[in-house]
Amino acid sequence: MKTAESIGEIKIAGISEPCILDYFATLNAGQFQQTASLFAEDGVMYAPFESGIVGTDAIANYLQQEAQGLTAYPQQGIIEHLENNQIQVQVTGKAQTSWCGVNVMWLFILNQHRKITYTKIKLLASPQELLALRTEK
Repeated sequence: MKTAESIGEIKIAGISEPCILDYFATLNAGQFQQTASLFAEDGVMYAPFESGIVGTDAIANYLQQEAQGLTAYPQQGIIEHLENNQIQVQVTGKAQTSWCGVNVMWLFILNQHRKITYTKIKLLASPQELLALRTEK
């Protein structure tokens, strides 16, 4: 599998975890199968306006349908070590589509094998801005 360095350089202040850098690099490159492969088999993605998307196949299918033309601009993050050798990574930045840009917070939990078991993508916008995004979709 290609790494973040070979796909496109991603730098996030405070983050050096390869899995997280690869997540953004493959996502921005439209390589959604590779993005999904960064998740544990039973990993869950909570995308905006969606209930949990479970499993690598479902995540790849969702990204293929919903993330075309999306570019993520992660800017900074923090890592916190949890119990059971898990780590929590919080990244803030922006996401740009062909029709809008919005501030975003990504929250990841990685297991001891450095696979994503959980991610929540939260749009940082006012309720009015979120409503406008939902109706434009």
